[in-house]
Amino acid sequence: MAKICQVSGKKGNNAKHIRNTHSQGWKYKAPKKNRVQQPNLQTVRVKTPNGTVKLTVATSALKSPEFSAVLCGLKPIPKAWLKRPTYA
Repeated sequence: MAKICQVSGKKGNNAKHIRNTHSQGWKYKAPKKNRVQQPNLQTVRVKTPNGTVKLTVATSALKSPEFSAVLCGLKPIPKAWLKRPTYA
């Protein structure tokens, strides 16, 4: 499963993991490793006229007014949300 939000398009962010060794000198410099910060994704079921659809949504997008308008039925669900996310 791709770790991408189907609503906002959020995906992993490259970052560094820095550990402070609390030591002196250039020889004992703190190691810096590459890591990926993944978005907080949740699986949500959304009712549509054709049936229910499972969406993988970031929690920041869950709180947005646009997403809540779709959930309560004020707006129709956009077709872009129904496509499976891919790494691009």
